[in-house]
Amino acid sequence: MTSRWWPRSLFGRILLVMALGLALAHALTFVLAFTERSMTMRRAMVSYFASDVASSVAMLERLPATERAQWVDRLARRNYRFALAEPLDAPADTSQLARLVASAVAATLPADRAVQVIDPHVPGTELRLQLRLADGTPLAVDMDEPRLQISPWVLGALALQLALLVGLCAWAVRAATRPLSTLADAADALGADRPTVPLAEDGPREVVRAAVAFNHMQQRIQAHLQERMQILAAVSHDLQTPITRLRLRADLLDDTTLRDKLHADLAEMQSLVEEGIAYARSSQAVREPAQRVDLRALVESIALDYADAGLPVQVLQAVDVTCDTRPQALRRLLCNLVDNALKFAGAAELTLEAERPGQCLVRVIDHGPGIPPADLAAVLQPYVRLEDSRNRGTGGTGLGLAIASELAKALGGRLVLGPRADGAQGLEARVELPEALPA
Repeated sequence: MTSRWWPRSLFGRILLVMALGLALAHALTFVLAFTERSMTMRRAMVSYFASDVASSVAMLERLPATERAQWVDRLARRNYRFALAEPLDAPADTSQLARLVASAVAATLPADRAVQVIDPHVPGTELRLQLRLADGTPLAVDMDEPRLQISPWVLGALALQLALLVGLCAWAVRAATRPLSTLADAADALGADRPTVPLAEDGPREVVRAAVAFNHMQQRIQAHLQERMQILAAVSHDLQTPITRLRLRADLLDDTTLRDKLHADLAEMQSLVEEGIAYARSSQAVREPAQRVDLRALVESIALDYADAGLPVQVLQAVDVTCDTRPQALRRLLCNLVDNALKFAGAAELTLEAERPGQCLVRVIDHGPGIPPADLAAVLQPYVRLEDSRNRGTGGTGLGLAIASELAKALGGRLVLGPRADGAQGLEARVELPEALPA
């Protein structure tokens, strides 16, 4: 199971890994530099502290005892202070810093001068140095906790450097993954109903090789699709001549019963031929120029044409909506669906709705036996007929819905079959159309 924070795109995943790696490397480098600088600063501080304590002790020893208290505050520094105080009864601190301070201060004082470093357990004071002046006067030096100050501009420079590196990584990852997006878009656009657009064969060697291979594959697929359509159209067209000859010869038969059977078979063959030609030509719908169409007028005119022929087709609901589409292809699409409803249910009802902004919805509804849910996708394939609900006695060829589906794709929409939305028995064919054809 993928975590919610894990990006779904290849670009996001690579960028996230690289950004985390850079941030971790920056943090580790900063910690190492900070630690090394802290150690260097501590050594420098101890050396300066020992030298300053030695000079302060020498100065206090030369002053009269009555004036020393006045000079103690003048000798104070930002990180340590002097005080004429009796030594605390505490054991010597054994930390590394305490030993380092005691050794450095003892090295700057006379050899017989005792130096003790303790932990005074005073908030804000890390160590106390206890010693005595030459005349025995006790002297204490309180050292604050050493803190390494980091300038704000250092943190700003590190953040700017990290942002610059992440930006360059994003640019590099985008440049590396953009060809994949282009390849995916080209693959989605590939189809018999769309003109082929070759990929640009430039960029890195691997990208050029992939683009060349895809362009060759695209040409082969288009050639195969065109050849398939041409064969289907040619066979369907050439069959009309022998069908016509057979019909003429059947008219010469004296046996009326036999003649009627032959005419029925020839009519079915003629229907198959016409449907085959229509299916072969469905992919050419994209060649029709698009124009602004009043969908309500188009749907109502289709219903009136069927009504004039005495067929039960009516419009239940139609809103005023216009869109850029191919009117002849759309009329063929809707007529195929209406013919399908009339053939299997005896009547058809149409509705036109604006489903959501940018999309129109035309529904063709019937009260027939419907289609089992498991077969809804299969019936959109060519030459698929269902014996239980769409039997051969109706004369169906199995191409009507396949043609309608191809026309819907050519119009930038889709055809969806399903049960009626009101729960009644029958089939509902939903034609979802965009208000503007895709580029």
